[in-house]
Amino acid sequence: MEKRNLRKERIGVVTSNKMEKSIVVSETKKMKHPMYGKFVLKTKKYVAHDEKNDCNEGDTVRIMETRPLSKTKCWRVVEIIERAK
Repeated sequence: MEKRNLRKERIGVVTSNKMEKSIVVSETKKMKHPMYGKFVLKTKKYVAHDEKNDCNEGDTVRIMETRPLSKTKCWRVVEIIERAK
């Protein structure tokens, strides 16, 4: 079995691209509160590596888990699904 296929993938929206070769991707999930049963939005932020500085704020991207590239960066951009308008 190939190890590369076991890596996690996430789809999210680019929140920040102000760093050099790095972006912040926000993933929003709708979860049911365990006690009250109300659906709430949970947001998680990932710092991802963007080698070509190709992503802009508002783009929808797919990121994949990779080896640690810095203290907070262990994801990389696989593809840009949709550009911001």
